[in-house]
Amino acid sequence: MSAELRVPAPGPSPRGLFVTVEGGDSAGKSTQLRLLREHLLGSRGLAPDQVLTTREPGGTALGAQLRELILHGDHVDPRAEALLYAADRAHHVATLVRPHLEAGGVVLSDRYLDSSVAYQGVGRALDPEQVAALSLWATGGLLPHRTLLLDIPPETISRRREAGSLDRLEREGEVFHAAVREQFLAMAAADPGRWRVIDGSRSREDVHADVVAALAADLDALAASGPEPR
Repeated sequence: MSAELRVPAPGPSPRGLFVTVEGGDSAGKSTQLRLLREHLLGSRGLAPDQVLTTREPGGTALGAQLRELILHGDHVDPRAEALLYAADRAHHVATLVRPHLEAGGVVLSDRYLDSSVAYQGVGRALDPEQVAALSLWATGGLLPHRTLLLDIPPETISRRREAGSLDRLEREGEVFHAAVREQFLAMAAADPGRWRVIDGSRSREDVHADVVAALAADLDALAASGPEPR
């Protein structure tokens, strides 16, 4: 007996600014998030406790344990993998992300639910819509205000990696990573209001300049709203 899958509609955006950075492994997400945080604290004058930099999985103590299991443990069934990511995301949003946003802060996250749609929904050949529905349910429908896609061809990413330090997903072949990239690009094309695609193959300084430009209007709006000090 089948049951209809009901996807909750995204709820109203909380105060603050929720920015996620997506892309293939070794695309430079961590570097760009660090540079963006420095920009917010310097040029934008935000206080350190107003800017939360986090990642998925691993943004909480529970997430760090799940990250070790998912990325550095033994084989994980694709459906179990998707569920573990969703469990991490539910806890991450409830205990860290949403409270910070509701206080008017900025959240910068290395990956969010779009990664699950790309990696598990397409890369693992599960149903992307069901994977998206799972994460929307887990997070109470929370979507980022802005998602930045650092787009790099899989063959370029392969040259950046150190073979001895690859995790389970990074060890997947170029066909897998090409499918993931195409899904990211498809999601960005389908929702240009939220996504900004940035060529991540250039120097980190050039990429950073595009990141700052892509967020300029969002940061201006945040400043105008007067976020509460934390």
